[in-house]
Amino acid sequence: MTLDITTLRVAFGAVAVTLFVLFYTVSFRQTRSAYSAWWCAAIAFFFTGSTGYLLDGTVHQVWANPLSNTLLVMGTVSVWAGARTLRTSKPAWLQLSAAPLLTLLASVVDPPATNTWSGGPVFLGMMSLTIGLASWELWRLPSSYSRVEAPLAVASALVSVLYFVRCIAFIAEGQNGYVFTTYVGSGVTTLITLVLLVVVSFSAAALSAEQIATDLRARADRDALTGLLNRSGFLDLAALHTDRLARAGRPGALILADLDFFKAVNDTYGHAAGDAVLRAFAEASTETVRSTDLVGRYGGEEFIFLLPGASAARSEDIARDVSMALQGRRAPDGFDMPTVSYGIAALDALDYDLDATIAAADQALYAAKASGRDKAVRAIRPAGTTGGSSAEPPHGSVRTP
Repeated sequence: MTLDITTLRVAFGAVAVTLFVLFYTVSFRQTRSAYSAWWCAAIAFFFTGSTGYLLDGTVHQVWANPLSNTLLVMGTVSVWAGARTLRTSKPAWLQLSAAPLLTLLASVVDPPATNTWSGGPVFLGMMSLTIGLASWELWRLPSSYSRVEAPLAVASALVSVLYFVRCIAFIAEGQNGYVFTTYVGSGVTTLITLVLLVVVSFSAAALSAEQIATDLRARADRDALTGLLNRSGFLDLAALHTDRLARAGRPGALILADLDFFKAVNDTYGHAAGDAVLRAFAEASTETVRSTDLVGRYGGEEFIFLLPGASAARSEDIARDVSMALQGRRAPDGFDMPTVSYGIAALDALDYDLDATIAAADQALYAAKASGRDKAVRAIRPAGTTGGSSAEPPHGSVRTP
């Protein structure tokens, strides 16, 4: 039996419906991940778009053909948007709507009542572009993902190349050209896409589960109140950064910061005000440090910084800038933001031991508190020793002008 294009489209629709039901019930309802939601949307668009072509040759072709072109492009755009949620975030709505709107416009102005390939070059070009972008996003996934995305990336790339070849052949020969009809016609493309859709759905389900696992890992490393790294998350990343500094022989600095008289804020203005102060300090810190620096909430009102490549003097400047940024924020109920005390310890050739450096910074912080607060104190480590430290006299106040 010869499978004509109508039979293939019916088969494609049946497979798409089956995959949608399975993916929705097994993947999306269990994970609720953004990726699985976009993949469900993609399958739905592919199904409705392919079904619309069944109206070709009828009086409904005038609206069904442009709509089908647009829906299929919306399907590939959904694949791209889903891939972006795995790495960064979804594109803006303008980016999502550009390709479908261009396809719709081209299909409407190219008499769809008499031309089943209305807007053909634009439709084929947008399909190639958007699915190619999805493949590119999948290849750029961070190392935290396993390589389950590889089949999906390869399949997306193959479909992108296929539509690119179709676009070139269509422009060169037209819809009735030999190369276009024989090698990259609708029947061949529908069959290939049908097979790839089944194959990549398994990878899509695995990626959806990995997205949830990655999100959970990220949440486990973050402090819920401030959004900073929590203690364990900071220490894990700081250990990696310290190892890199040691291998490269580069210096660094570690700062422990403690909000002065923070208990008085909670006792006087309530815990909601205290929480607002902690968030304000977190914001002041992240706005001040570089993107390569680490900032974490060490516990309670105590915070910790790791500054790769920074000297002790530069660390004092950063502490002063953080305090100034904090004082520039409005506190709830109009009270003054608390001052901050800092203990600074160097990471250098004398000692790259993270635990010892934290202990040294803690002793320096204690000295800053004992000598009047609202200042930064550097730790001094005896030469040739590891772990032992003392504190220099305060190197000036970090009070804001």
